[in-house]
Amino acid sequence: MTKKWGQFVRNWMTKKMDIPQDVMMDLPRITMVGQIHIYIENHRGLITFSDKELRLLLKKGQLLIKGKSFVIKTILPEELLLEGNIDQVTYINE
Repeated sequence: MTKKWGQFVRNWMTKKMDIPQDVMMDLPRITMVGQIHIYIENHRGLITFSDKELRLLLKKGQLLIKGKSFVIKTILPEELLLEGNIDQVTYINE
C-alpha cells in the first residue's frame, strides 16, 4: 500500500466511522489549562527536561515547551502532565 493510499484510507475511515483524527492519524493530543497545565497524549518519549524547558519526541517531529518552574506531575509511556508557567509551545517538524 502506498503512503498516499494509506493516508486516504485513514482520512476516509476517520470521517465515516466518526473516530477522532488524533487516534487514526497517530497525532498528539495537547490540552492546556491557561498557562499553568499542559497535558500531552500520544507522544513517543521525553527528550529533555529542565525547570524551564521540556522536549518530547512525536511520531513526526518534536514538541518544545518553554517557561518557568516546570514540574512533571504525571509521566506514562504515551502521556505527560506538566505544570508550571508555560510561555511557549512549539512544534518542530524535523
